[in-house]
Amino acid sequence: MEIEVGTAGAVVLAGGRSSRMGEPKAALEWHGSTLLHRTTAVLARTVGGPVVVVKAPGQELPDLPAGVAVVEDPVEGLGPMQGIAVGLAALAERAPAAFVCSTDMPFLHPAFVRRVLRGFTQGGFTDGAPDVVLPMARGFRQPLAAGYSTALADRVAKLAAERSLKLGMLFEQCEVRKLDDADLLADRDIARFDPQLDSVVNVNAPEDYASARQRPAPGVVVECFGALASRGQRGPRTVGAATLGAAAEAVGLALDRHVVAALNGDQISRDAQLPLVAGDNVAFLSADAGG
Repeated sequence: MEIEVGTAGAVVLAGGRSSRMGEPKAALEWHGSTLLHRTTAVLARTVGGPVVVVKAPGQELPDLPAGVAVVEDPVEGLGPMQGIAVGLAALAERAPAAFVCSTDMPFLHPAFVRRVLRGFTQGGFTDGAPDVVLPMARGFRQPLAAGYSTALADRVAKLAAERSLKLGMLFEQCEVRKLDDADLLADRDIARFDPQLDSVVNVNAPEDYASARQRPAPGVVVECFGALASRGQRGPRTVGAATLGAAAEAVGLALDRHVVAALNGDQISRDAQLPLVAGDNVAFLSADAGG
């Protein structure tokens, strides 16, 4: 049976303390929030199903967007295999598939997530859908930026219990659709907004984090309407902004009760930490009656 993309969920592996980073990656600052907040918020605005964070035993997490669920990995030290098992089990009755990723992917773009999840709808497999959609991006297999059927939960848990912790062992037992660079870049939005496939870039060491943090904020198109346009902000303009709050600041606005934003023509928000990505369009409107 084919999987409907709009019903897919997402699993984010929060991880624990990184030996190379010296601190939990989930809590690393990212444009006024954290890497974990940014990743979960990007997924929440992209997938139609639930977003679940899998945390290490006893791990304290930074603030998360409203509606994001948290489950605890009961066994420490078994790596991504165990975390994926826990996350898929948490979604098994709520979504047929999930985009699974680590917390340290600051350039993850919704277009990449959508393209991976569409891999479940292309057919060509015994039951119409693969078990795993696996990007082979930038020369490497990307199992922590991939799509997994939630029906795999028991199989993944069994491998973890057997201490068979290499994800390649799972793929040997599954029907896997692989997406290479050409497959990914054939998507118009990826080609336009993520041509280097930076969605799969992660931060494994302090120098990676420092380099990522020095990159310019994504370019987004901002326009003010109604009473707000009278402040000399008529017409669209492109600004660098990683969050909705930064976009408002770029045009001299504050996201208070008088201002609301429409993201890409539909999502309405005044959450200053809402992450923005390249290609986003933000319309600011007066929330006051008659504005």
